[in-house]
Amino acid sequence: MSQQPDQQPGWRTRLRHWLMQRARNDRANLRLFVTGAALFFGGLGILLYAEQRLLASLTQELIAAAGLLFAACGAVLATLGYLALSLLRILRFISDDD
Repeated sequence: MSQQPDQQPGWRTRLRHWLMQRARNDRANLRLFVTGAALFFGGLGILLYAEQRLLASLTQELIAAAGLLFAACGAVLATLGYLALSLLRILRFISDDD
């Protein structure tokens, strides 16, 4: 199926183009990974603090929940950054567009 000149590219083409742009931006990918790792370990620290230092109460549970939320968000960000650093680089090398 050939593409008409007045049609917009398909979602696969747009996704591939966006991934290639993201793969070329190593500094932003590293920043995403480091930010996610810091957020994860900060959340883990909050969680451990709530478990070890606070008495059993609603406040302890709320602080532990906040730590868990930070750790989960940090894990997602760090995973995305790591995948962008590794898999997108491989995709860039095997791509024949360059």
